[in-house]
Amino acid sequence: MRWIERGSTFARAEVEFGGVRRICHMACVPDAPEGDYVLVHAGVAITRLDSAEALRVLQDLATLDAVEDQDEVPPL
Repeated sequence: MRWIERGSTFARAEVEFGGVRRICHMACVPDAPEGDYVLVHAGVAITRLDSAEALRVLQDLATLDAVEDQDEVPPL
């Protein structure tokens, strides 16, 4: 995450999603330091994640993507 505009209701940052960069609104996490992990929904960063939690989320998403490619549902 790289800040573009800070300290306002319209705070924005550039966030990378798997190599794709997008501008996201940061009003919900105005104290996020540059380089931090954030969870983004509909173009709005809604919370910060520590690196361990971000890694778990990325692994879970990769698993879901692999399952989708196989058209199978993993056992619970």
